[in-house]
Amino acid sequence: MVDKKDIRSLTKDQLRDFFVAQGDKSFRGNQVYEWLWSKGAHSFDDMTNLSKTTRLQLEQNFVINHIKVDTMQRSEDGTVKNAVRLHDDLVVESVLIPTNTRTTACVSSQVGCSLDCNFCATAQLKRMRNLNPDEIYDQVVAIDRESRLYYNRPLSNIVFMGMGEPLMNYPNVIKAIDKITSEEGLGMSPKRITVSTSGISKMIKKMADDNVKFKLAVSLHSAIEETRNQIMPFTKNFPLIELREALSYWYKKTKSKITFEYVVWKDINDDKKSIEALVKFCKHVPCKVNLIEYNPIDDGMFQQANQNALEAYIKALEDNQIVAKVRRSRGKDIDAACGQLANKS
Repeated sequence: MVDKKDIRSLTKDQLRDFFVAQGDKSFRGNQVYEWLWSKGAHSFDDMTNLSKTTRLQLEQNFVINHIKVDTMQRSEDGTVKNAVRLHDDLVVESVLIPTNTRTTACVSSQVGCSLDCNFCATAQLKRMRNLNPDEIYDQVVAIDRESRLYYNRPLSNIVFMGMGEPLMNYPNVIKAIDKITSEEGLGMSPKRITVSTSGISKMIKKMADDNVKFKLAVSLHSAIEETRNQIMPFTKNFPLIELREALSYWYKKTKSKITFEYVVWKDINDDKKSIEALVKFCKHVPCKVNLIEYNPIDDGMFQQANQNALEAYIKALEDNQIVAKVRRSRGKDIDAACGQLANKS
């Protein structure tokens, strides 16, 4: 039995070479490539401008390891969560977040997560594997279709804030973004894409060197080393001074502002010292701060801080000319909010 290769791991040139080797015309490779990426074909039978013989030939040599949306839940606030089944039966989750003016796809980059953030449900799953570029791409295509179906408009933004640490799957994330932004893929502007990291300093520098065009968000949660290490133990390997240096390097190279994602918890980082540390950290690099409402994951250690603490953060940041806003979580009733993606389905 032939071990069939996933056809979407081939470049357009490799597809053209395949057809030439079969005694066919090289442009067949272009046709197949368009079906796979622009048209999102799930099977070779969908490729209706190819002869039956050609489709059979593809069937004999290749597979299309397409994702399948297993279950879809809709929140009362309009958020949609997909449980996405992969070809090897593992499941990840992705989310469509609508507002009046835009539709955002929150996509996953790993099955589980490489990191150990104590407040996050996904981190408790541990990493099973990295997603392939086509599996990331497929999540975006599925959400774009849902956006058109439910909100009568195409997807406008993408955030890599689903399951996993994107910078621990950097090559595949970059390949997926290249395909999403390519005219032969979805043709989306990279300026509408944000990659969120928990602070992998050396990879932030690599992205800057690679001259990427998308935006960067950093899950910070504390600018005090000891507190940050308590919340996210892995950060012992990526101290704040290294992160600060990497972000300065990023800005120097890209001239792109950084967004800090920051959850305020009761009795953890809701005090004056924490606020002052964040303000000081923000002054090192042009940035804005999203203060995020916490979504409990049945863990008593982490509790949402009260409104006064959030207001104290906003005031201190604004007094220092740092743009800040409180981001209300969406999809809490279906466990689709920040930090809640844990494959409960």
